[in-house]
Amino acid sequence: MVAAPSRVESLASSGIQSIPKEYVRPKEELTSIGNIFEEEKKHEGPQVPTIDLEDLVSEDKEARERCHEALKKAATEWGVMHLVNHGVPEELMDRVRVAGEGFFNQPVEEKEKYANDHDTGNSGKIQGYGSKLANNASGQLEWEDYFFHTVYPEDKKDMKIWPKNPTDYIPATSEYANHLRGLTTKVLSALSVCLGLEEDRLEKEVGGKDELVIQMKINYYPKCPQPELALGVEAHTDVSALTFILHNMVPGLQLFYEGKWVTAKCVPNSIIMHIGDTVEILSNGKYKSILHRGLVNKEKVRISWAAFCEPPKEKIILKPLPETVSETEPARYPPRTFSQHIEHKLFRKTQALNGA
Repeated sequence: MVAAPSRVESLASSGIQSIPKEYVRPKEELTSIGNIFEEEKKHEGPQVPTIDLEDLVSEDKEARERCHEALKKAATEWGVMHLVNHGVPEELMDRVRVAGEGFFNQPVEEKEKYANDHDTGNSGKIQGYGSKLANNASGQLEWEDYFFHTVYPEDKKDMKIWPKNPTDYIPATSEYANHLRGLTTKVLSALSVCLGLEEDRLEKEVGGKDELVIQMKINYYPKCPQPELALGVEAHTDVSALTFILHNMVPGLQLFYEGKWVTAKCVPNSIIMHIGDTVEILSNGKYKSILHRGLVNKEKVRISWAAFCEPPKEKIILKPLPETVSETEPARYPPRTFSQHIEHKLFRKTQALNGA
């Protein structure tokens, strides 16, 4: 067996004062990396919108329409928002946080039992505990460890790799995934209506009740001795239909909005929601999948729980819906399966890294 790759957590707790060069971002990126706590305190400039979902399914037509309008504006202008009154019980969110933190608080050796990268290069196994392996083109690494697994539907869950400890991990995470599945339907219905479509249309287009999958990635960002040189996760857009993010109230998420990096505030009891590439494609770019990244800091560990709602990889062709295309707004995206879309993004990234 190949020796397990070094974990960022082990590196962070080894007492190093400076980070290895693989973690140092390119010069042109460094100018935009600031102190995340200072950034979060700023009140001037654009702020990520907060959307109250309480009236999303209200009996009161006007209240429902106001809620739809606010959601549409946020999805069109930003593609990311803090959701409040989202229907996921606060107590359940706390249980998910406690369980995830409990897993990461175990010794590294314990977590290694769930590792997905002992056989680097041959297993293609992505579920489990891991750290980003160097991309050959750049050799660049991110300051994070993670735990990745499919959490919905039941028949796609591989319970062998779910943590046995803490004991509440499986019940809390499963219940949370079921709540997120309901929230996905509510949000996709509203986004459909806002495009002038039947309310179940977007959900059908991403796999419907039977095929939509939710993958969860718990991101663990250890304290970093030189946070001004590193990133927890590099700039990217999500390939998903929607992404829901829970975090431990330590700031870190930044969005690239109108040419500048904007720091998301920590809003109590909220869930952050991103529009992913899949919904951007289906809406022909009317809804935005925003570029975002994660900063790290030297004072506090940050943990986030990202749940990616994804269509099946091969069964559905993603392309702009006919109702979103016109002579003045031709289709902006070619037809591709979800899996082809992911490959296309990787290909473009590799080209960019190779200077093509």
